[in-house]
Formats: sequence, structure tokens, C-alpha cells
Amino acid sequence: MICIPDGCADEPIDELGGRTPLEAASLPTLARLAARGEVGRAAVIPPKMAPGSDVGNMSILGYDPARYHTGRAPIEAAALGLRLSPDQVAYRCNLVTVGADGTMVDFAGGHPGSDEAAEVVRALDAKLGAGAGAEVAFHPGVQYRHIAVAPASWADAQCTPPHDLTGRPAMLPRGAAAPKLIELMDASREIVGRSGLAANQIWLWGQGPQPRLPSFAEATGKQGALVSAVDLIRGLGVLTDMSVVEVPGATGWYDTDYEGKRDAALTTLAEGADVFVIHVEATDEAGHAGDLGEKIAALEAWDRRILSGLIEGLDDIGPWRLLLLPDHATPVALRTHTSDPVPYLLVDSGEDGSGGTYTEAGTAGLAPVPGHELRPRLLAR
Repeated sequence: MICIPDGCADEPIDELGGRTPLEAASLPTLARLAARGEVGRAAVIPPKMAPGSDVGNMSILGYDPARYHTGRAPIEAAALGLRLSPDQVAYRCNLVTVGADGTMVDFAGGHPGSDEAAEVVRALDAKLGAGAGAEVAFHPGVQYRHIAVAPASWADAQCTPPHDLTGRPAMLPRGAAAPKLIELMDASREIVGRSGLAANQIWLWGQGPQPRLPSFAEATGKQGALVSAVDLIRGLGVLTDMSVVEVPGATGWYDTDYEGKRDAALTTLAEGADVFVIHVEATDEAGHAGDLGEKIAALEAWDRRILSGLIEGLDDIGPWRLLLLPDHATPVALRTHTSDPVPYLLVDSGEDGSGGTYTEAGTAGLAPVPGHELRPRLLAR
């Protein structure tokens, strides 16, 4: 069992008396698990790599990002059923809100619903993309997260993730392909700005060709499955031939169906899967929003609505092992990701570990292990 509370790690916060959200939240189930398991620190982001969820989650699944990572967008493209040819690259296409002064007001464009956002993306494709005979094609994803597929010649650009620009000047792409990207982003204002959404344009970033990953079964000898509302995680499942389980109430937001994800895990494991991954985005979204209350609430939802019933269900199925860690830290004060090592928890139902406290302070001073080495340890017998 692998549990990923996205971006849950943080830094000490004055408002919490110098504690982190993990320290301040009421997490009795997690505390009991930590007392019987192994806690440590994981370097989920390799040196010199950007601290993105693409890198961190690839690492958690046991694939060394330094070897396999090609970009964020091509992973998300796989979740949409898009297989890129060698002469194509995918770009992440956010619906964003940029102020009149050029400030990135909202990297998520007001978190539109997926259906209403899809209408806007289809309009973009009809007027600026393949529908208008252009070289680029737009494909709708989830909420504000979408994909643009372009010729490989468009890949030569340095693009800043919009969530790194919140409240700051929106830094435009640089490099040989930048003029084409900027022209497209500027042209999108005519369409997105009149859509009725809070978003007013697109933002292109995270480009790359599609990676070639060994299947999870080839790499581990185990059958894996996962649940997530985020195309990035689903794309990793597609690229590694893991079963991607659908939960209708999974939203990628604070209102996601925690119990639905827990029940999907238990049902799939009972039906014969060897490994199941539960990913929840809410803690990361709260960090990006700088919303301390929502981050604590999301952590407590993990404990009360997933972990509590999950452990009982795993006990009914048989012996189990569980690995829990985030893909990176998303401190609420910074409102973006950091590369700092994160705490991990590894529990074996048949063993008593050294015990510890699952917090940033509880693992401080421990030598971090490479994140991609934890999955083999989880499955070792």
C-alpha cells in the first residue's frame, strides 16, 4: 500500500507556535502507525531537478527521475490517452488569471469545473489549434489542467510553472521557441477572457517528449493499481501499465471523496492486486493557496477518512505493508514546492519497527534516502 498526501510536508509556522501543519493537526491513526513503524527522510527530488509532482511521484513509484523523466506534460498527456510521436512534444496548458499589471493572480484560474473548462479548451482548439489548421492541438483535462501537443521544434523554451509565480510578475517563456508560445498565450486571451471563467488566458509549461518507462509488473513482479483525480498521477499509471481506478467523487480539490478512494483501494486489493496507490491532491492545493486551515483539514481528513478505515480493511485482507510520504513539500508560507527531503513512514503489519514521530521535526537529522529506493524496500520480503 502506498499513500501520497501530495505536498503535505511544510515548514514551521509562527501562527502555529513554530509547529508545522503535520505537528498541529490531529492525526491519531498516523501517530499509532508511526509508533509501530519506521520513520525517516526521503530525497524524492534528485539534485538539480525541479521540485515538481512529476519528479516526486515518479520517484515514489520507484522510477529514478534522473533516468526516466522527460517533462511533466507528456506524463499528463498519457492520462488523456495521447500517445506522442517522436516528432511531437506535449505542453501543460493551465487556464490562469493574469492581472492587468502582469501579475500571476491565480495559477488555477479560479478552479473551473472540468466540463466548463473543456468547452473553453475545445474553443481554443477550434480557433487557435488543429481545428484552425495550426501546428498545435489542445486537449481538455481536469479543472484548470489541460494539454497542448506541438511539433518537437517547439520544445526549446524555458518556461516557469505558474504556481511558482503566484502574486509575482508572470515570467514569460524564454528560448528559441518562446515567440511562438507567447504569441499563442496572448491570442488565447480573446477566447478565455470572454468565456465567463475567472481565468483569462492559457499558460504553457512543463514540455517534453513522452517517456518510456518499464511496466510496474516488469519492474516489481507485482500487479499495481492507483487512484487519483490528477492527470499527472493517472498518466504515470498509464505509462507503467498500472490499473487506473475511477472514483466518481475524486475531484483533485478539498471536496474530494476520501472514503471513495479508501474503498477503491480495499476492493482492488481484495480482488487480487498486489500494490495500490492512493493519491490525494488537497494538501498540495492548500499549500499553493497559502491556506493553513485547509491544509490542516486535509491532513485530518486523511487520518479520519482514509487511514482509519484503511488499516482495519487491510487487517481483514491479510498481512500488509504500507509506505506513506508526500512527493515534495508545499509550504503554505511559500505557496510553492521545495526540494527539501520529506518524512516517510514504512509499516509492516507483522513487525514492530523502531517507532518514531511522523513529522518534519521527528525525522530531522536523519540521513535522507533516495525516494526511488523506498518502493523496493516496501516490496522486499
